[in-house]
Amino acid sequence: MNAAVTTDAIDSPVSKDDRAQQKHQKPCIIWFTGLSGSGKTTTAIALEKRLNAMGKHTYLIDGDHLRQGLNSDLSFTDEDRTENIRRVGEVAKLFVDAGLIVIVALISPFKADRLAVRNLVKKDEFIEVYMNTPIEVCEQRDVKGLYKKARNGEIRNFTGVDSKYEEPENPDVVINSSTAETKETVDRVISAIL
Repeated sequence: MNAAVTTDAIDSPVSKDDRAQQKHQKPCIIWFTGLSGSGKTTTAIALEKRLNAMGKHTYLIDGDHLRQGLNSDLSFTDEDRTENIRRVGEVAKLFVDAGLIVIVALISPFKADRLAVRNLVKKDEFIEVYMNTPIEVCEQRDVKGLYKKARNGEIRNFTGVDSKYEEPENPDVVINSSTAETKETVDRVISAIL
Protein backbone atom coordinates (compact mmCIF):
# COMPACT_ATOMS: atom_id res chain seq x y z
CA MET A 1 0.00 0.00 0.00
CA ASN A 2 1.32 3.41 -0.93
CA ALA A 3 1.12 5.77 2.04
CA ALA A 4 2.32 8.85 0.17
CA VAL A 5 1.28 12.29 1.28
CA THR A 6 0.21 14.08 -1.87
CA THR A 7 -0.56 17.56 -0.62
CA ASP A 8 1.45 20.58 -1.67
CA ALA A 9 4.44 21.50 0.47
CA ILE A 10 2.67 24.68 1.64
CA ASP A 11 -0.90 25.87 1.54
CA SER A 12 -0.73 27.48 -1.89
CA PRO A 13 -3.49 28.39 -4.34
CA VAL A 14 -1.27 26.87 -7.06
CA SER A 15 -1.40 23.07 -6.93
CA LYS A 16 0.97 20.39 -8.18
CA ASP A 17 -1.55 19.65 -10.92
CA ASP A 18 -1.55 23.34 -11.93
CA ARG A 19 2.24 23.33 -12.17
CA ALA A 20 2.32 20.09 -14.15
CA GLN A 21 -0.40 21.31 -16.51
CA GLN A 22 1.55 24.52 -17.13
CA LYS A 23 4.56 22.40 -18.13
CA HIS A 24 2.48 19.90 -20.17
CA GLN A 25 3.99 16.90 -18.42
CA LYS A 26 3.48 14.38 -15.66
CA PRO A 27 5.90 15.05 -12.82
CA CYS A 28 7.80 12.07 -11.44
CA ILE A 29 11.02 10.81 -9.90
CA ILE A 30 13.20 8.63 -12.11
CA TRP A 31 15.48 6.91 -9.59
CA PHE A 32 18.65 5.29 -10.94
CA THR A 33 20.19 2.78 -8.53
CA GLY A 34 23.17 0.46 -8.94
CA LEU A 35 26.81 -0.01 -8.08
CA SER A 36 29.45 2.65 -8.62
CA GLY A 37 30.42 2.50 -12.30
CA SER A 38 27.17 0.85 -13.40
CA GLY A 39 26.24 3.73 -15.72
CA LYS A 40 23.74 5.61 -13.55
CA THR A 41 25.08 9.11 -14.08
CA THR A 42 25.97 8.59 -17.75
CA THR A 43 22.45 7.39 -18.50
CA ALA A 44 20.82 10.03 -16.29
CA ILE A 45 22.69 12.84 -18.09
CA ALA A 46 21.73 11.47 -21.51
CA LEU A 47 18.12 11.08 -20.37
CA GLU A 48 17.91 14.64 -19.12
CA LYS A 49 19.39 15.92 -22.37
CA ARG A 50 16.83 13.96 -24.42
CA LEU A 51 13.89 15.02 -22.26
CA ASN A 52 15.01 18.64 -22.43
CA ALA A 53 15.15 18.41 -26.24
CA MET A 54 11.57 17.11 -26.09
CA GLY A 55 10.52 20.25 -24.22
CA LYS A 56 10.22 18.57 -20.82
CA HIS A 57 11.11 20.37 -17.59
CA THR A 58 13.66 18.34 -15.66
CA TYR A 59 16.19 18.47 -12.86
CA LEU A 60 19.09 16.04 -12.35
CA ILE A 61 20.25 15.15 -8.84
CA ASP A 62 23.56 13.29 -8.68
CA GLY A 63 24.98 11.78 -5.51
CA ASP A 64 28.49 13.16 -5.98
CA HIS A 65 27.22 16.74 -6.19
CA LEU A 66 25.02 16.40 -3.12
CA ARG A 67 27.94 15.04 -1.11
CA GLN A 68 29.73 18.35 -1.77
CA GLY A 69 26.88 20.50 -0.46
CA LEU A 70 23.58 19.45 1.11
CA ASN A 71 24.97 16.15 2.40
CA SER A 72 28.59 17.13 3.01
CA ASP A 73 28.16 16.32 6.72
CA LEU A 74 27.41 12.65 6.02
CA SER A 75 29.84 9.74 5.88
CA PHE A 76 29.32 6.36 4.19
CA THR A 77 28.15 4.37 7.21
CA ASP A 78 24.84 2.55 6.78
CA GLU A 79 23.10 5.14 8.97
CA ASP A 80 24.48 8.09 7.00
CA ARG A 81 23.63 6.42 3.68
CA THR A 82 20.03 6.13 4.90
CA GLU A 83 20.00 9.80 5.90
CA ASN A 84 21.51 10.74 2.52
CA ILE A 85 18.66 8.98 0.70
CA ARG A 86 16.04 10.46 3.04
CA ARG A 87 17.25 14.00 2.29
CA VAL A 88 17.44 13.38 -1.44
CA GLY A 89 13.95 11.88 -1.39
CA GLU A 90 12.52 14.93 0.35
CA VAL A 91 14.18 17.27 -2.17
CA ALA A 92 12.95 15.15 -5.09
CA LYS A 93 9.42 15.23 -3.65
CA LEU A 94 9.53 19.04 -3.63
CA PHE A 95 10.63 19.07 -7.27
CA VAL A 96 7.75 16.74 -8.18
CA ASP A 97 5.42 19.16 -6.39
CA ALA A 98 6.89 21.87 -8.62
CA GLY A 99 5.81 19.84 -11.66
CA LEU A 100 9.26 18.65 -12.70
CA ILE A 101 10.60 15.33 -13.91
CA VAL A 102 13.33 14.64 -11.36
CA ILE A 103 16.19 12.35 -12.37
CA VAL A 104 18.15 10.93 -9.43
CA ALA A 105 21.39 8.98 -9.81
CA LEU A 106 22.48 7.43 -6.51
CA ILE A 107 23.89 4.06 -5.50
CA SER A 108 21.13 3.92 -2.86
CA PRO A 109 22.09 0.42 -1.71
CA PHE A 110 19.22 -0.39 0.65
CA LYS A 111 15.74 -1.54 -0.40
CA ALA A 112 14.06 0.07 2.61
CA ASP A 113 15.51 3.49 1.75
CA ARG A 114 14.37 3.31 -1.87
CA LEU A 115 10.91 2.18 -0.72
CA ALA A 116 10.72 5.10 1.71
CA VAL A 117 11.33 7.52 -1.17
CA ARG A 118 8.79 5.70 -3.36
CA ASN A 119 6.24 6.17 -0.58
CA LEU A 120 6.78 9.95 -0.51
CA VAL A 121 4.95 10.37 -3.81
CA LYS A 122 2.02 8.80 -5.65
CA LYS A 123 2.54 5.27 -6.94
CA ASP A 124 2.90 6.32 -10.58
CA GLU A 125 5.31 9.16 -9.73
CA PHE A 126 8.29 6.93 -8.88
CA ILE A 127 10.15 4.98 -11.57
CA GLU A 128 12.98 2.79 -10.29
CA VAL A 129 15.72 2.10 -12.84
CA TYR A 130 18.10 -0.64 -11.76
CA MET A 131 21.48 -0.45 -13.47
CA ASN A 132 22.26 -4.16 -13.24
CA THR A 133 25.81 -3.98 -14.58
CA PRO A 134 28.19 -6.75 -13.42
CA ILE A 135 30.64 -5.64 -10.75
CA GLU A 136 33.57 -6.75 -12.94
CA VAL A 137 32.49 -4.22 -15.58
CA CYS A 138 31.98 -1.52 -12.94
CA GLU A 139 35.53 -2.11 -11.69
CA GLN A 140 36.97 -1.89 -15.21
CA ARG A 141 35.28 1.50 -15.65
CA ASP A 142 36.57 2.85 -12.34
CA VAL A 143 38.77 5.76 -13.46
CA LYS A 144 39.18 7.02 -9.85
CA GLY A 145 40.47 3.64 -8.67
CA LEU A 146 37.89 3.46 -5.87
CA TYR A 147 37.29 -0.28 -6.14
CA LYS A 148 41.03 -0.96 -5.97
CA LYS A 149 41.36 1.30 -2.92
CA ALA A 150 38.39 -0.41 -1.27
CA ARG A 151 39.83 -3.88 -1.95
CA ASN A 152 43.16 -2.70 -0.46
CA GLY A 153 41.39 -1.44 2.67
CA GLU A 154 42.12 2.24 1.90
CA ILE A 155 38.39 3.06 1.65
CA ARG A 156 35.84 1.68 4.11
CA ASN A 157 32.11 1.04 3.56
CA PHE A 158 32.40 0.84 -0.22
CA THR A 159 29.27 -0.63 -1.78
CA GLY A 160 29.89 -3.94 -3.48
CA VAL A 161 33.17 -4.56 -1.65
CA ASP A 162 32.72 -4.26 2.13
CA SER A 163 29.23 -2.76 2.19
CA LYS A 164 26.21 -4.59 0.81
CA TYR A 165 24.01 -3.66 -2.13
CA GLU A 166 20.42 -4.92 -2.01
CA GLU A 167 19.12 -5.46 -5.53
CA PRO A 168 15.64 -4.09 -6.27
CA GLU A 169 12.95 -6.77 -6.24
CA ASN A 170 10.57 -5.21 -8.76
CA PRO A 171 12.29 -2.33 -10.57
CA ASP A 172 10.34 -0.58 -13.32
CA VAL A 173 13.32 -0.79 -15.70
CA VAL A 174 16.40 -3.04 -15.59
CA ILE A 175 19.47 -2.08 -17.63
CA ASN A 176 22.84 -3.77 -18.06
CA SER A 177 24.94 -0.95 -19.46
CA SER A 178 27.67 -3.40 -20.48
CA THR A 179 25.35 -4.85 -23.13
CA ALA A 180 23.20 -1.84 -24.04
CA GLU A 181 24.18 1.45 -25.68
CA THR A 182 23.28 4.68 -23.87
CA LYS A 183 20.72 5.61 -26.55
CA GLU A 184 18.95 2.28 -26.08
CA THR A 185 18.89 2.66 -22.30
CA VAL A 186 17.46 6.17 -22.60
CA ASP A 187 14.80 4.90 -25.04
CA ARG A 188 13.78 2.24 -22.52
CA VAL A 189 13.45 4.73 -19.66
CA ILE A 190 11.47 7.20 -21.77
CA SER A 191 9.06 4.48 -22.85
CA ALA A 192 8.48 3.69 -19.17
CA ILE A 193 7.54 7.28 -18.29
CA LEU A 194 5.75 8.66 -21.34
